[in-house]
Formats: sequence, C-alpha cells, structure tokens
Amino acid sequence: MEALPRLIYVFVEVLLLIAVFYCILAGVRLILFDIGITRKYSNIITLMLLAVGAMVVVFLSSHLSAFYPEI
Repeated sequence: MEALPRLIYVFVEVLLLIAVFYCILAGVRLILFDIGITRKYSNIITLMLLAVGAMVVVFLSSHLSAFYPEI
C-alpha cells in the first residue's frame, strides 16, 4: 500500500514536467520560425524537438522513480 501514493506522486510530477517542457519546446519551435527558418524544415524541426522532449521525459521519469523520497 505504501508504493501506491509514491507512484501517483511520481506520475503527477512527470505529467507536470511534460507540460512545462512541451511549452518550452513549442516556444523554441516558434523562435526558430521567427528568426527565418522556412516552413519547408517544419517536419524535421518538429521531429528533432520531439526527440529532445522524449529524451528529457525518459531522463526525468527515471530520475524521479529512482530518487523520489520514501513517503
């Protein structure tokens, strides 16, 4: 029973971190288009930012699951 609240807390924190990093990466994407990168590179930029976001989420979720304090 003690593992369930910890799992819920880690899950909620990961969801919040995903939301924060989504906003950050969406802002980076908009900045790249504002500085003059053409729309023909839109798909590749989106895929690169998606890969970076996936790596960040995997790192943060593994870090939280390994080092989250006991409740």
